[in-house]
Amino acid sequence: MELAQLITVIVILLGLLLMVRSAIVGPTLMDRILAVNVIGTKTIVLLALIGFLQVEITANQGGVAPDFDRAAFWLDIALAYALINFIATIAIMRYLETRAARGGLEAAGDATRDSQAEGGR
Repeated sequence: MELAQLITVIVILLGLLLMVRSAIVGPTLMDRILAVNVIGTKTIVLLALIGFLQVEITANQGGVAPDFDRAAFWLDIALAYALINFIATIAIMRYLETRAARGGLEAAGDATRDSQAEGGR
């Protein structure tokens, strides 16, 4: 693996670690959802990078033709994961929008504040 590829993998993994922290600690629910979406996107990039690195590894072996089927396998996985990530994010946001429209988020927040003000359970 070349130095540039190694640095790329390290930078992506550091970004993943920062997003995991943001997904756990995030100040709001929307920040946490966004962090999980970014984690999914970075995972897709890593899957694509793995595929291309495998092609390069086979190409650098003496007398062996590059095996592009390996890259296609990883890219198929990355594409499927991208679709799942996108659909899940849209579904969560739709659910939260519907819940907020019904007053579920505000009512739950008001009930929690009222019970804390009265001493809670």
